[in-house]
Amino acid sequence: MELSLLLHDLHLSPCSSSSEKPLPSPSLPPITELLSRLQDKLIGASTDSETSSLIGRVEQLFRTADPHWLFSPNSASQDDGWAGLRAAYGSLVSAVTGCAALPLCEDDCGSPSAAAYQSVPARAGPVCSALRALLGTLGNWESGGGARGGQTGLLLTVAPPICVFAVTHFQDQAWTSSSSRAAAQSLQEALLKAGRWRDSAHLLMGGGSQDAEREEGGGTSRGILGGVLDVLRPQLTKDSWQRCEAVKLVFAWTLLQVTRPSLSPHLHLLLPPSLLLNDHYRPENCMLGVRCLHHIVLHTPAADLRQFNRAEVLYQALFKHLYTTEAAVIQPVLSCLLDLLLVLEKPPSSLAPSSPRRKTCRHDDVLRLVLTHMEAENKVALRRVYAAALPPYIDRMGVAVCRHLRRLERVVLGYLEVTDPPEETSRLKILEVLQKTSRAAWPRMACRVDVLLRCLLKLLVDVSSDSQLGDSVRQKLMNETSLCIKLLDGCSQGALQPLLQQVDSSCCSPEVLSCLATVTTMTER
Repeated sequence: MELSLLLHDLHLSPCSSSSEKPLPSPSLPPITELLSRLQDKLIGASTDSETSSLIGRVEQLFRTADPHWLFSPNSASQDDGWAGLRAAYGSLVSAVTGCAALPLCEDDCGSPSAAAYQSVPARAGPVCSALRALLGTLGNWESGGGARGGQTGLLLTVAPPICVFAVTHFQDQAWTSSSSRAAAQSLQEALLKAGRWRDSAHLLMGGGSQDAEREEGGGTSRGILGGVLDVLRPQLTKDSWQRCEAVKLVFAWTLLQVTRPSLSPHLHLLLPPSLLLNDHYRPENCMLGVRCLHHIVLHTPAADLRQFNRAEVLYQALFKHLYTTEAAVIQPVLSCLLDLLLVLEKPPSSLAPSSPRRKTCRHDDVLRLVLTHMEAENKVALRRVYAAALPPYIDRMGVAVCRHLRRLERVVLGYLEVTDPPEETSRLKILEVLQKTSRAAWPRMACRVDVLLRCLLKLLVDVSSDSQLGDSVRQKLMNETSLCIKLLDGCSQGALQPLLQQVDSSCCSPEVLSCLATVTTMTER
């Protein structure tokens, strides 16, 4: 009855209102013709009620119609028939998802208001329901052998736009509500179930040769990453990516699901949008771009990154962010640069001693700029980011940090003098930096012992008398400071021992004396 009414409304067959039985397949029109008419109706719908009614009929069609009629070609030529059927379903799915499409921004300087997204969640729910009906019927038909072993490609045709739609609407954003997010999440689960994919990563990358048996059982081991990128590509150009707020989020979600070795073959499609995001002036877009670039660096072979000078392009794109004053941007940039530098060059700490003077490298450039900015920085958030990022760079430099000792000494003195309540993050990280530097560059530390010792003793006295510090933080600070003094004593061949033994209760508290006692009784060389 429902199918007869739908066919009558689409002028494909007369309505048979007296019969409740489904029409036999020979009396039904070609499915491609029906899908084309539905697509035209959906695109031409002028009101929300008309669109909602059409989507409901689409859902009813996929729930009640004969699967053999829905998913079998009508052409005499099998190859042409399957191609036409895939094209018809792809166009219909695009038309259905377009019914809940997000409004586009008029320019690249802002985002649509919350009012512009107000009707989107209500339209997304019925679309998700209709697509779930399609996936349920198609998945059952293919797994049941109706697709000749699952080789029709229908699921792989409709999966990419459905995946993009689901990801767009299951994120907690201005265009979603709790109900629309639940519906989109349910749609994503239906997609995974229809293709027997384990999770989203498997959906995108596929299972490789080890999952070939699943194809024989009606599933598919092929991933849809290429199809998803084909759907997103027209919206990811330099002139269009900012017009739709969801595109960048769907792209980032897709990229972050993909790991090696599946990422490298698609690098030419994933790198340009990531660089576009990285270069944007808005911090949130820039951070998203840096996150995407870092993922690419971690999951792409170094040889592929060096090919076509890609790694150098990434380095230049990231290095310029070191001049920004946004702590939220600096943090991921420094982390990404640390991994990217290993692609571009050997770490200075791994270079064997040689007679020629070591040439400066990109590690030196990054560390020099970071230390220069640290000297003059007075924003607490940025000081914490810089201090937290510095220890790994000191480890990477090894003895080559000697070239930066003057700047590093000024940074250490400056950061230890300024309190950083309540956790004293900056001070603790700088103490860690001093320890690593003392171990790596100990021959050059002897001439700096006097200045550093005065600073460390002053820190011990200040910390022991600071009533606002928590006991655990105070104890950790004093322990780390004592370790620094031990290391400096080792660098000076025990020259600090006589000086420390002269300190008594007349000039400091018992806590400080207890810390110094550990230094005078045991020297770490």
